[in-house]
Amino acid sequence: MSNIFEKLPEDLSCEVFESLVDSKNVKIQRIISKGHTSPESGWYEQENNEWVMVVQGAAEITFADQPSVNLLAGDYLEIKAQQKHKVSWTDPEIETIWLAVHF
Repeated sequence: MSNIFEKLPEDLSCEVFESLVDSKNVKIQRIISKGHTSPESGWYEQENNEWVMVVQGAAEITFADQPSVNLLAGDYLEIKAQQKHKVSWTDPEIETIWLAVHF
């Protein structure tokens, strides 16, 4: 058994991506951000759908074709395959812990 809040890395100079489950059809990740954002130029445009939830902290996701979404602990959303998006803000004061499911 594991816990999403256990073994948080001390070095958060870069955003941390950890695979929790990785199978042919589903990938589940724990992502830890602390003031991290996507690069200024370009967009994420993934081949698969992604469901994300903020477990702790806060973030903002910006989309190319719809309004930005602010997420607090417990909030989740689905990002469709090929939907252009980026993380435009994460809380710089505390770790933002994401649960991301790629399917």
